[in-house]
Amino acid sequence: MIIKLLIDGGDMKPGPAIAQQLGPMGINMGKVISSVNAATKDFKGVKVPVELDINEKTKEFIIRTFSPPTSELLKKELNLEKGSNDHKNLIVGNASIEDIIRITKIKYPNMLEKNFKNAIKSVLGTCASIGILVENKNPNELIKEVANGKYDNEIEKQLTETSSEKRKMINDYYTQIKSTQDAKAEAAKKAAEAAEAAKAAEATAAATPAAATETGKAAAPATGKAATPAAATAAAAKAPAGKAAPAKKEAKKK
Repeated sequence: MIIKLLIDGGDMKPGPAIAQQLGPMGINMGKVISSVNAATKDFKGVKVPVELDINEKTKEFIIRTFSPPTSELLKKELNLEKGSNDHKNLIVGNASIEDIIRITKIKYPNMLEKNFKNAIKSVLGTCASIGILVENKNPNELIKEVANGKYDNEIEKQLTETSSEKRKMINDYYTQIKSTQDAKAEAAKKAAEAAEAAKAAEATAAATPAAATETGKAAAPATGKAATPAAATAAAAKAPAGKAAPAKKEAKKK
């Protein structure tokens, strides 16, 4: 029986999903977890694909580990929490060609590419998709340069160490890029806030005349009602005067 897992390197924990699969077979969960963690300890902080090949009769198991996804290796290499969700406009890191060679060496055994140079280009393609520059350039430009032999020396020697001077240059360049991106993001945020404020002001202005009209409508009936009692009072005043006249005539007859 084959069980496929994607675990945190060196930090697999017991969970209901794996327990439901191993429990009925009588497999020692603690032993599996400790074995998997030992096999993936070199990939701490990275998601690692793992296969458990279990013999249900003997209760023995074989662990097969696979190199983590290229994106996970790149993020770990550059200490990134996540890649860019808009790689055309948001850059999240800057790698050296040596960084790319090191990651390619890890991935190469599980890749379909027939030669190491093609594997390098594949890793560069992943850099482009998650917003990582390489050698201060768009990775797609590096793919062309690799194809044209610009980095043949580094690739043939499989150099994986970046000099401190080069690392500083790469980091400084990314700092400038990030500063520009942050400034644009702040300007966009302020523009959005201003647009919302203007929209709210328009809504308030549109509501004010309507409120005034409603107030006027409410006042009109009040005026009409006030006039009715006044008319009644006047009529009442006239009525007694009309009745008093006949009373005087009777007095003269007497």
